Amino acid sequence: QVQLVESGGGLVQPGGSLRLSCAASGIIFSIYDMGWYRQAPGKQRELIATITSGGSTNYADSVKGRFTISRDNAKKAVFLQMNSLKPEDMAVYYCSADHRLLRYWGQGTQVTVSS
Repeated sequence: QVQLVESGGGLVQPGGSLRLSCAASGIIFSIYDMGWYRQAPGKQRELIATITSGGSTNYADSVKGRFTISRDNAKKAVFLQMNSLKPEDMAVYYCSADHRLLRYWGQGTQVTVSS
């Protein structure tokens, strides 16, 4: 059974930081490309960061320079370090695991940015 479990969300003030984690089980983690998506109320889910099985990263323009994606294959986990958070970053954040035609999703973790 494949599981992706996100954690680390919460309430943070504008300008603050959060580190999201996504723990994977039931997959050969090292061969999967991992991603972080977010979905704000009334908006479509958007891809914000990816890291390939080889460690290459890519970011949406909206988070470039503020967010950093990383992975630890030994721990079967992917992380999203979020700095300089803005109110527009408020959303439910999801991690994904992709390999060829397979895609798995986590259940999401809420990030609220408010003073």
